[in-house]
Amino acid sequence: MVRRADDQWFDVVRWSMMAMIEAEELGITSANAEKMLAGSPNPTVQRLLGKTGDFGKLLGLDNAWAYAIIRQAGNYGESYERNVGQGSPLKLERGPNALWSKGGLMYAIPFR
Repeated sequence: MVRRADDQWFDVVRWSMMAMIEAEELGITSANAEKMLAGSPNPTVQRLLGKTGDFGKLLGLDNAWAYAIIRQAGNYGESYERNVGQGSPLKLERGPNALWSKGGLMYAIPFR
């Protein structure tokens, strides 16, 4: 939820969620984000983590914004499991909150 008419904050929140989902799709975790930033030849990984491109600047952030989120909070799956999934007291199954490639509804808009 974001305040009405705060379009810039809405964009940051929406793209932060997309970054976490994209990270899970790409296999980027809080544990391997630094290694992926330093050595992945995948242009999508490089864009997402801010090594190439200026996507962060379009949001009014630095280009390492998604890297910082992933390092601190993890990808979508890590965050889900820790907060409401099997690693939490709630122990909820992923169900529709799983990635589209695993039978769920979660997919990220491409970072381009």
